Amino acid sequence: MERIDVSILGRDYSLACPADEKAALLSAVRHVDQRMLAIKGSGKVVSNERIAVMAAIQIANELLTMRAPDGPLSHIALGDFKGKIDTMNGMLDTVLGAAE
Repeated sequence: MERIDVSILGRDYSLACPADEKAALLSAVRHVDQRMLAIKGSGKVVSNERIAVMAAIQIANELLTMRAPDGPLSHIALGDFKGKIDTMNGMLDTVLGAAE
C-alpha cells in the first residue's frame, strides 16, 4: 500500500491505496474537490458537511444515470441494470418452476 496526501476543500487527508490504483484515486479526489468547490462557490451551502453531502448526492446521481456507450444497452442507465437483472431472474424462476 502506498500512502498519499491530498487536499479536498482546503483540508488535508492522508490516504492509502495500492500503487497501481494511485492515478485513479487522485483523479477521484480531483473530481470530488472540484465538485465541492463548485458547490461552495455557489454561495448557497456554507457548512463543509453539507457541501460534502451535496457533492456525494450529485456524484451518485451521475453514476446511477450514466449510460453505456453506443451499443445494445446504451438506452439503460447504470442504476437500472439491477432492476433489469432482477426482472430477468424472476422470469427465469417462473419458467424453470413451470418446467418442473
